[in-house]
Formats: sequence, C-alpha cells, structure tokens
Amino acid sequence: MLNPTSSNTVVSFDDELLIAVDPEDNVRGYPSKAQAHMGSGTLHRAFSIFLFNENNEVLLQKRSKTKLLWPEYWSNSCCSHPRKGEDLQQAVQRRLTEELGCKASLDFVYRFTYHARYLDIGSEHELCSVYVGTTSELIRPNDLEVDDHQWIDYQALDRWTQDEPDTFTPWFKSEWQLMRSGALRAELSGLGINSPSP
Repeated sequence: MLNPTSSNTVVSFDDELLIAVDPEDNVRGYPSKAQAHMGSGTLHRAFSIFLFNENNEVLLQKRSKTKLLWPEYWSNSCCSHPRKGEDLQQAVQRRLTEELGCKASLDFVYRFTYHARYLDIGSEHELCSVYVGTTSELIRPNDLEVDDHQWIDYQALDRWTQDEPDTFTPWFKSEWQLMRSGALRAELSGLGINSPSP
C-alpha cells in the first residue's frame, strides 16, 4: 500500500503522460497532461472520488490557486487521471494518498463523458469514472494541490450549490446532481453508504 505523502510533495507534472481514448474507451494515444488540456482538450481517461463518513457527510476540497483550470473552485473529494501504463484502480489509490493523505476502500459506481472549457485557457474533456468510499481517517491534504477542505452534510451542500453554483467545478455539479436524483440510491446503499438522495 502507498503511504500518505508529506503536505508539500509535488505530485502533478505537465509532462506526465495521460491516456487519450475514443468515446468507447479505446486507447488513441498518450498525450502529456498539458497537451490533453490545451484548447478544446483531448478526450482522456479520468476519475472522480467521493469520500463519505459515518455522519452522512461528504468531503469537499477547494482546488489550489496554482491549478491551471478551475483554480480555487470547490469540487469533489479528489479527482485526477490514470497515467500511461496505470489502471484506474491503481490510479485512484495513488491519488488518494498523494492529494488527501488518507486511504479508503473505493468502489466504481458509474462513468460519463463531459466537456467543459475554462475561460480561454483550456478544457477538460474526460471519460470520467466515478468512485465512492468511506473513511474515518484524518484528512491531510497536499498543500500544493488543495487550498482547503471540509466535511459537509448533504442538505447544506444542496443549498450551497443552488445559491452559489459558480463556486463549484462543472464536473462536480453534474456528479452531485446525479447522486441527489436518487438514481444511485440502491447502489450506494449496497456499498454501505447512506444515500445522498433527498
């Protein structure tokens, strides 16, 4: 198992190779992270992680001010990309320790494609696999990746996303809306997570 990183370890690199795919998830190449996010973006594999606790709260993070895309926006617990030669299960566990300094058992729940442009700087164009898990561990975020974090109950998060939608990343809003719709209620309950459904 990976050990949690120190709070200021560099874990993201513009030249790390990602996995470009077509809409059916067939590999189409290995662009650098910088290349994959330039202009309108190149479709590539990615993942989002939602961590829950026993108090029916979900962990949010505020993205670092140094991020090229959506800096200082609130988002889900953790998100990133598998690298060339890395499968998703390896990637989600690696990133959890690198970014949040914790461990959790994670389960895949669904996959979706989205395309979002950030100003005139670049884009996210991702085939995104969503994972959920629970943890009671202390969260020790990487200061180079995360500016802030908080556990928040579902209703309070609903109010926040409704009142200040521009505070959140576009992928998080899509993912949270699906979870709150009840579409994943049975699956989340089967994984031991109290459903975020209203």
